[in-house]
Amino acid sequence: MSIPPPPHPHPAWGRPYAPPPRQAPVNGIAISALVLGLLCFLPAVGLVLGLIALSQIRRRGERGTGFAVAGAVVSSVGLVLWAVALTTGGASAFWQGFREAASGEGTAYALDAGQCFDTPDGSLGGVTYDIDEVPCSGAHDGEVFAAFDLADGPFPGDDSVARTADDKCYALRTGYAMDAWAVPSNVDIYYLTPTRQSWRAGDREVTCLFGGAEEGDVLTGSLRNDETTLDADQVSFLKAAELLDEALESEPATAYIEDDLPGHREWAGRMESALAEQGRRLRGHTWPAGAEQPVADLAEDLDAAREEWAAATKATDADTFYEHYDTGYDLIAPSASVAAREALGLAATPPAYQEGDAGEGTDGDGPGFEV
Repeated sequence: MSIPPPPHPHPAWGRPYAPPPRQAPVNGIAISALVLGLLCFLPAVGLVLGLIALSQIRRRGERGTGFAVAGAVVSSVGLVLWAVALTTGGASAFWQGFREAASGEGTAYALDAGQCFDTPDGSLGGVTYDIDEVPCSGAHDGEVFAAFDLADGPFPGDDSVARTADDKCYALRTGYAMDAWAVPSNVDIYYLTPTRQSWRAGDREVTCLFGGAEEGDVLTGSLRNDETTLDADQVSFLKAAELLDEALESEPATAYIEDDLPGHREWAGRMESALAEQGRRLRGHTWPAGAEQPVADLAEDLDAAREEWAAATKATDADTFYEHYDTGYDLIAPSASVAAREALGLAATPPAYQEGDAGEGTDGDGPGFEV
């Protein structure tokens, strides 16, 4: 007796079973939101990514809601902490720590007076951070001569920062390069300044430096000439000469003397005082034997010039002032100092900008770049 086959035979051996249902994938953006939130470096980004991830999870049926929510929450807390830090000075401490950590080789924050460096593209304009410190004896893009901090408060604006940096760096140059005659004519003043972003984090430092006046110009050899590189006689001579330089730079900015005769008479008084003090210092110092007579001759010229500037202070009209002004300038021409400079071993070729009209020189509108 045959047994009929069952009405619903079992499937043949080896037939594949249907795969179990697959688990929904985890949303990658949700993971990114959590990671960025935990790191606290980019809390705003973590918050935005968390919200995007929640939207995608609902639409696609993906997993990761917990990651997205946690990332958004942690990022929100991070934003609050950043806001508190910026208002309480915590960010300033962070920035100071960053700058200290960055003060090693290869960063603009590593620069101190007397150091020379190259920039990646050879330019001292725009924004930079990475630099390569190089020996000053060889070719280089810049040489640092001073640094100072700006006052605390709201960011004053790029133009204001640049003006302050320009004025202050120009004034500080003589503390590093006392002898302007020894600075080549193709050298200009530049500066590193804070950006609006770095200011929020406490950056206030301005770094002053020398660089080539034209794009592509490089410096060779250090421009430093101060108490660390000059002898006592040279320093005394240059400090006396600085008195007259400061008085010359205080000349009124009007185009013509007749536009401000009272202001020019006051300036003539400053010139008289500077010349009197310069002569007193030159006579009061004991000079090397070979420099005694050249310095004495210079002091006599300064005395004659002082008399002319004294007369200019009493001028009642512009023509009279011009008469004493012209004679006074002739007596303090750079050529009058050449013999004394040669005897003291100082640079004896007057800078080109001093060979023109009275008071001619750099206008202080030096360029700068930001870090």
